[in-house]
Amino acid sequence: MIVAKWLLLSVLALPLAEAVAFIAVAAALGFFQALGLLILGTVAGVMVLRHAGGNHIARVRTAMAQGGLTALQADGTGGLILLAGILLVIPGFITDALGLLVLTVPLWRMLTGPPAPPARTDGIVDLEPEQWRRVDDPALSDRRPKDPQR
Repeated sequence: MIVAKWLLLSVLALPLAEAVAFIAVAAALGFFQALGLLILGTVAGVMVLRHAGGNHIARVRTAMAQGGLTALQADGTGGLILLAGILLVIPGFITDALGLLVLTVPLWRMLTGPPAPPARTDGIVDLEPEQWRRVDDPALSDRRPKDPQR
C-alpha cells in the first residue's frame, strides 16, 4: 500500500516538477528556445514511436489476439524503445531526459551486440555449429554399437 501511495504522489507531483524545470530552462535559454526544445522532444518521440515502436505494438496486438502475452517473446528492447517514445512524447524536460536515458539502453545493446550467454558450471561447453569440427582419433576406441547397415 505504501508503494502505491508514493507512486500516486510522484505522478501528481510530476506536472509541478515539469513546470519548475521549464521555468528554469526558460530562464537560462529564453522562453521560445525552451518551447522549441519541448516541441523538438515531442517530435522526436513521435518519430521513435512511429519507427521502432510500431513493430512492437503490432507484436503485442498479435500476441493478445492469440490469447495472451505468453505468446510474445519478451526481448525487452522493443518495450524499452516503446517506453522511451512515450516518455519523449509527454511534454516536459524531466520526461524527455528519462526518455533519452531509457533510449540509450537499446542503442547501447545494438552497438555492443548481443550479451554473452552465462557461463555454465556443469562442465559442458556449448559451441555453435561453425565453431567445432569432428576429428577422429584412432587411439580412442569406438564405443558405439556396430551398425550392420553402415
